[in-house]
Amino acid sequence: MTQAEPTITPVKSKRDFKAFIDCAYRLNAHDPNWVPPLRAEVKEILTLGKNPFHDHADMQLFLARRGDEVVGRISAHIDHLALDQPVEQGMGPGTGYWGMFEAVDETVARALIATAEDWLRGMKMTQVRAPISLSMWEEPGLLVKGHDHPPTVMMGHNSPLYQGWIEAAGYTKAKSLLTYELDITKEFPPLIQRIVASGERNSRIRVRQVELKEFKREAGIVINLVNDAWSKNWGFVPFTEREAKYAGKKMKPLIREDLNMIAELDGEPVAFMLTWSNINEVIAGFEGKLLPFKWIKLLKWLRNPHTDTMRVPLMGVRSDLQNSRMASQLAFMMIEFIRRQAVAHYGATRGEIGWVLEDNQGMVAIADAIQSKVNREYRIYGKPL
Repeated sequence: MTQAEPTITPVKSKRDFKAFIDCAYRLNAHDPNWVPPLRAEVKEILTLGKNPFHDHADMQLFLARRGDEVVGRISAHIDHLALDQPVEQGMGPGTGYWGMFEAVDETVARALIATAEDWLRGMKMTQVRAPISLSMWEEPGLLVKGHDHPPTVMMGHNSPLYQGWIEAAGYTKAKSLLTYELDITKEFPPLIQRIVASGERNSRIRVRQVELKEFKREAGIVINLVNDAWSKNWGFVPFTEREAKYAGKKMKPLIREDLNMIAELDGEPVAFMLTWSNINEVIAGFEGKLLPFKWIKLLKWLRNPHTDTMRVPLMGVRSDLQNSRMASQLAFMMIEFIRRQAVAHYGATRGEIGWVLEDNQGMVAIADAIQSKVNREYRIYGKPL
């Protein structure tokens, strides 16, 4: 049966904005593996003046309706920092995004995507990368593998139907982003243990915990390393100083000194690894709300964040050391030191590393060496306009 064409309108009012946010909770309510994000967090991410992404972006939100019922949503947006990146790294001049995508059926999906494309054409864009919600540093890509288990903190989850609908709209794969999982209760293979032990004996190497009392200094070190280590990666867009402060403030409650490492070589910071307890295990039943009393449960957990899963969202080695034995050794040392702490002090049994670009040979080799397996794949699509 052919579904009626929806009406697509831009979000203009507070009522529209609320409907845009509510749409995801209603359409995904039946999915046992969808973790409802905190509504206040979603509102903040989308609000000009709060999320510093909007300092260098233009965005328009759209709603799809049949009669009075909201049946889908999409954002169309441009990241001006992405426009300045080399074309060979996937972005560059004329590259627009769409994201925050939800739809009840393919007819709605087609209408929403066409509307986002029209808006991007009107902004002089010549190609699309999607879905990206809202930036490469937030939730990039469509989940195409791993729908059978919930996502970890700050990873997306969507209906498996979306893949077919998006591809039918003329989109092809631009890049896959992978996450790897492993049993962290088990020691790593003997070869990795020997590499770690060798590094511990090397007087040039120091792997240390971050110091929360020096949070500003430590955040500066990590951001400098991110912008250097990731600068040649596909999809890279620089992390601004305001974005760094914003991310640091938001994620500081999740940061534990013994789960986040900075590696120094001859006294200079050259690598880092961040690890977060999986807050999704706590908020999964909150329905996106902290009131009236769920904030108490969250506060108790944040004070003592025992969790089954730890996620490594970011790690990197200074660019001049990449593809060297030293880079691999530092990575293995940080992973092993954090593994020990996660098991001993937080009750964790499972680790998740990612996302990792499918053709990042160095990281894929490290993931293989510690016997981790791909558990989720996110796909970024492309289409000329």
